[in-house]
Amino acid sequence: MNQITIIGGGLAGVEAAWQAATEGARVKLYEMRPVKQTPAHSTDKLAEIVCSNSLKSDEPGSASHLLKEELRRAGSLVMEAAAATQVPAGAALAVDRERFAEHITHRIASHPNIEIVREEITTIPHRETTIIATGPLTSEALTFEIMKLTGDDQLYFYDAIAPIIAADSIDHSIAFKAARYGKGGDDYLNCPLNEEEYARFYDSLINANSVPLQRFEETRWFEACLPIEELARRGVDTLRYGPMKPVGLIDPRTGEQPYAAVQLRQENLMADAYSMVGFQNHLRYGEQARVLRLIPGLERAEFLQFGQIHRNTYINSPRVLQPTMQMRAHPNIFFAGQITGVEGYVESVAMGWLAGANAARLGNGEELLIAPPRSAIGALARYVSSAETKNYQPVNITFALLEPLSREQARSVKRKRDRHLLQVKLALEEWVEWIQKARSGSELATVG
Repeated sequence: MNQITIIGGGLAGVEAAWQAATEGARVKLYEMRPVKQTPAHSTDKLAEIVCSNSLKSDEPGSASHLLKEELRRAGSLVMEAAAATQVPAGAALAVDRERFAEHITHRIASHPNIEIVREEITTIPHRETTIIATGPLTSEALTFEIMKLTGDDQLYFYDAIAPIIAADSIDHSIAFKAARYGKGGDDYLNCPLNEEEYARFYDSLINANSVPLQRFEETRWFEACLPIEELARRGVDTLRYGPMKPVGLIDPRTGEQPYAAVQLRQENLMADAYSMVGFQNHLRYGEQARVLRLIPGLERAEFLQFGQIHRNTYINSPRVLQPTMQMRAHPNIFFAGQITGVEGYVESVAMGWLAGANAARLGNGEELLIAPPRSAIGALARYVSSAETKNYQPVNITFALLEPLSREQARSVKRKRDRHLLQVKLALEEWVEWIQKARSGSELATVG
């Protein structure tokens, strides 16, 4: 039977393991926790998510929704777990982190073709079919091995985690339930600030003490996940047009839109914890408590988790990967997840899905899959295998990555949103047809 080694039990690793095992391969899934912990994880569960419990927008017509829908229709384990552990989050898909990880761990451990091995891998098996899915917190030893394998210098950027607050420590006489733009009913708690309160908070934030970064490393922040203090330094109103925008929120105490607002998103099914939306930061813990308690409604906030930073490692994929997720120089070695240069939970899952399916096909002597060009998964695979390498940066799925409409199609639809809806419709139609062919063994877009 086809044997596959997968290094890393995060979102990409478990998805790759599930897809390969479903195709009949024997999978050894290596996860170093709890033998060796990372700076960000706190449990030994597979697919533990640490930065945020949100898998981003699931609003029909969005690029993020398209990616999720492709995975759902392709039998994704992670999407199954997300549906089973979903918590209210308006138009976003958010999960109860603990139950989400438990669901996936149980499913992986119960699969007859998957063996979970709890040990750190420090060398890469060159002669086996191997998927490297070690994610943003790859160990130093394995990072060094990956550097030797890819022949490139280490790439990295800093990523940040948002604080989580105990629900019973929030002042609900101030914080009110609502969602921006009226989307999602009352799924969020909102802490309103007037102009004076915002000025006091802003001044304290930009003058607060941060955790120092490693002095020998250049700081590279991922733009979509900037710490709030870094964002605030770009201008006094930057936060008001970003994570603190009050658009579509009406404070019931005043009947008016507040000057700024902080949103809190339910963290688990028990609704006893809330995360601060967009408030990832790298302030010292004492400073976080002092500054964040200046926000109305959070004066007595109890922090179940403070914001943190960690270094996120990724390779220069276009130099080394094919759109199948195989290495160009070592076709039996695949990469998957954030280490390829995609950013986001679902994007990582997508690369894991593709790597797992193709690793199984390689072992079975079958043609490998290239995702269809209109699809979101196809767009991500195209980016990581053929983007400009000089300044390769991690990306989320966006319409900018998707194959554009033809001129005739674009002319027939005037509104931008309607054009996006049409792109999603066409992409899903192509994806469904492609998946059906893949399952039936029909000829597909492939590489030898």
